Amino acid sequence: MFVLGLLLLGVVFVLLVQRFADAADSHPFTVHDLLAMDRISDPRVSPDGKRVVFTSRVTNLEKNKGANDLWLVNVDGSGPRRLTTHSAGSHDPRWSGDGKSIWFLSSRSESSQVWRISADGGEAEQVTDLPLDVEGFLSSPDGTRLLLAIEVFPDCETLKQTKDRLDEIKEHKASGRIYEQLFIRHWDTWKDGRRSHLFAMPVAGGEPVDLMKGMRADVPSKPFGGMEEATFTPDGKAVVFAARNVGREEAWSTQFDLYEAPLDGSTPPKCLTEGNKTILTNPAFSPDGKTLAYLSMSRPAFEADRLRIVLRSWPNGETRVLTEQWDRSVGGIAWSPDGKTIYTHADNLGQHSLFAIDVGNGEARKLVKEGKVFSPAVAGDRVVYGLNHHRSPVELYTVKGDGSDVRQITNINAEKIAAARMGESEQFTFKGWNDEDVYCYIVKPVDFDLSKKYPVAFLIHGGPQGSFGNDFHYRWNPQVYTGAGYAAVMVDFHGSTGYGQAFTDSISGHWGDRPFEDLQKGLAAALERYPWMDGDRVAALGASYGGYMINWIAGNWPDRFRCFVNHDGNLCERLAYYDTEELWFPEWEHGGVEWENTEKFEEHNPINHVKNWKTPMLVIHSAKDFRVVDSQGISTFTALQRKGIPSKLLYFPDENHWILKPANCTLWHETVIAWIDQWTKA
Repeated sequence: MFVLGLLLLGVVFVLLVQRFADAADSHPFTVHDLLAMDRISDPRVSPDGKRVVFTSRVTNLEKNKGANDLWLVNVDGSGPRRLTTHSAGSHDPRWSGDGKSIWFLSSRSESSQVWRISADGGEAEQVTDLPLDVEGFLSSPDGTRLLLAIEVFPDCETLKQTKDRLDEIKEHKASGRIYEQLFIRHWDTWKDGRRSHLFAMPVAGGEPVDLMKGMRADVPSKPFGGMEEATFTPDGKAVVFAARNVGREEAWSTQFDLYEAPLDGSTPPKCLTEGNKTILTNPAFSPDGKTLAYLSMSRPAFEADRLRIVLRSWPNGETRVLTEQWDRSVGGIAWSPDGKTIYTHADNLGQHSLFAIDVGNGEARKLVKEGKVFSPAVAGDRVVYGLNHHRSPVELYTVKGDGSDVRQITNINAEKIAAARMGESEQFTFKGWNDEDVYCYIVKPVDFDLSKKYPVAFLIHGGPQGSFGNDFHYRWNPQVYTGAGYAAVMVDFHGSTGYGQAFTDSISGHWGDRPFEDLQKGLAAALERYPWMDGDRVAALGASYGGYMINWIAGNWPDRFRCFVNHDGNLCERLAYYDTEELWFPEWEHGGVEWENTEKFEEHNPINHVKNWKTPMLVIHSAKDFRVVDSQGISTFTALQRKGIPSKLLYFPDENHWILKPANCTLWHETVIAWIDQWTKA
């Protein structure tokens, strides 16, 4: 017994020595660790279900941008290897029908084109050599055709005509453009008349055929759509795609319809969903080709409505809503080989979980609950998916179709994670508005010591129909704050996603009351639950709707916080209606157009409470943000300066609603941390 005790004591000693050695070799998490992580995306399973190709993006600090390469790994996790290493990057991988090669996009020819490489490695060969960039592509199941997304002027007959017109425009001395309808700009891009159209061409070569001839619509949709919005028909003779083809109503309509177009372009696209007024998207045929599944909302002009799975008999068109009784918004469609199950992912109580949907009765089974799941794909009797969480960026995993035997099959970021110490997260609930349960995450400071008192970074998410869930965020990552010695508190207030559609709906028309009450009660609940949080040293930070809420709090809760950080937040909701691009959003949220519903726009308008402002604020805005235009941030800074409130403005002339360039991301985080340090630690 004595010997056993000595042995156990020795084991404990070795573990303690190892722990201290590991701590000595590591450091608290910073923005530099955030940028250093490999960002895994777009996993694609080979036709035989044995291998996965995926994209890994790494930050090139010298070039101030990311670089993509393709990786391969066996489904069992063995044999991970980098497939491409070209400086121009490689992305959007797709398997050939026989599984012997991988198609991808690259700009290694100084233009974005389709390339092909053997799955066993070797030199890549160029497949397309077109006068315009290829923005996205699919290959037909038999491998003989390509479906290409290319930006063209809709009235041009050929790709060369679009190229010639662009060259002529460059030679013009006058730079002005004339617009006759909205959009004039969208997200971060001024419109020049071009549209992203789908083209079909044989792999062997030939002139691409515009399948959307004359349509003033974009596939993929702008600004964030992908090639999941299109698919080949089972017979390989046509494509089905989702598009918003609504003419002058484009800026205030969320209507997306499904269209069918023959690959030879012999007839114009045929609308398959006449009478629809809502978002329909992500068409995906069942393995037997008898059923077309797609995602559908039910309320026009509401971008945060619940996405349901609809099944449509092919080709006769009879439909049924598969997930009407399931109160989650579906994130995608992946059919099982036998066509009896659809795998999908959805926000779910602060997680983004993996689910299996029974095609017969619509019953949803949770396969993987915790973390943020994306891009599920079927590999035999297993499902491959990406997963990240508060303490790890995305890695690839597999799970059996019954939810058992979860396995991690990549570990690309292991050394980088080991080098950066992170805080532990916890989730709790409290009673918020209307005495309803509201969820909140906290993340403890790095090297947490229960005997210490820590300042608090109170993070407010955007959307507003969004969530600060259990994910590894590259813009608002709580670990950056915990690494700087803060406790991070994140309330999923009324309006957040993943708690049922009624919870999401509750914020519309109530921007300044219901979520505001949740934030007040949530902070109080966190401070009571965790006495090591210093309630006298709290900084509030938010972006987009979170930035709006910072301005609202500044006038309606002015004595609570040491300082604010406001990224891309509205100051005046009335003027914001006329500044923004996607008009359907303010029209839904505030009950109609501004000139007929002025009182609703005024009801929760931060500008009406500027007289109460007194708290120091860092304002951040960017010139290419057309969602929340820079005049809103400049106006906020002007008000702060005129009132004599300590304030700073960080302005980016080359960023949009997000901060994407590595050097700018570093400056953003360093400026934010320095600002909250100044007011909570000095």
